[in-house]
Amino acid sequence: MEKPRDHLHLLAGHRPPAGRIAGDQVGAGLLHLLDQLPGTPAQVLGDLGDVLAQNDMARNLLGGVCTVSEHGRNVIWRWFADPAARDAYPADEHERYSRVHVADLRAAVARRAADPAATRLVERLREASEEFADLWELHEVAVRRHSRMRVIHPVVGPVDLDCQVLLATEGDQRLILLTPPPGTDSADRLALLRVVGSEQFT
Repeated sequence: MEKPRDHLHLLAGHRPPAGRIAGDQVGAGLLHLLDQLPGTPAQVLGDLGDVLAQNDMARNLLGGVCTVSEHGRNVIWRWFADPAARDAYPADEHERYSRVHVADLRAAVARRAADPAATRLVERLREASEEFADLWELHEVAVRRHSRMRVIHPVVGPVDLDCQVLLATEGDQRLILLTPPPGTDSADRLALLRVVGSEQFT
């Protein structure tokens, strides 16, 4: 449960006092919820971008990275340090995704109050990517709650998705739901993906 003190600080537009560092343990409730969504890609991310848990559909659509150590399972690190990570997204969307990743990370780092893990991630990103370093200097801050995205899967093709971000009560973990927008063929493509199962990106 969110501490009343922290909630009052947030309402006033201030960062809560330091004292809690986010963990990698995903609660039983979130894991149970993932299992109850067999046809919907869903995953749990830490506030710094680490993929902590995925259901089968998320692994089939996005690839499984939960078992990768250190920054390898971090979606922000992979976006800026591994060019292949962008292959699954339209090129004309790359700039927008980059800005969203950086603004969201800056918001998380501000909440972390000099947490060594957050500091290390930012330092490594600035060293690895000139693009990240330039965007970081813009000081843009935003917390993503809802967005539209397109994933280009090597088997079922382009899949348009509404990305809904739900915060866990502690605020350090997020449940990401990827649902097909009405009026598109994405539901059919997801149904096909569920049948064909996991395929590696080429």
